[in-house]
Amino acid sequence: MEQVEPRTSWTFVTNHARILAMVLRDPEIRLRDLAGSCELTERAAGAIVRDLEGAGYLTRVRRGRRNHYEVTPGTLFRHPAEGRHEIANLLHLLVDLDPLAGAAGHPSTGGDYREREPHR
Repeated sequence: MEQVEPRTSWTFVTNHARILAMVLRDPEIRLRDLAGSCELTERAAGAIVRDLEGAGYLTRVRRGRRNHYEVTPGTLFRHPAEGRHEIANLLHLLVDLDPLAGAAGHPSTGGDYREREPHR
């Protein structure tokens, strides 16, 4: 019987989800920092931000020399298998897994996004 090598190039969380969680954690995060955390080029991270913005998952506003990002509350997963569920639960799980997130592990979003009741 032939030995099959395990596939190691895939992960459960996409870079799109990682970047959205990082934006939720820090709305003033720099593109350079997004790229570094995801081990991407700035160009690739910028393309992901544009994807997320174009799909309505986040908005970007220029404030002086910096961008300010805001995750859009109530957005749903894109795949039909999960499409009736909001992405908020996944994003907050990712934020809570990060030891560098705020003192209680919760981001400061400036709104009531975290307090929203999830759809089940």
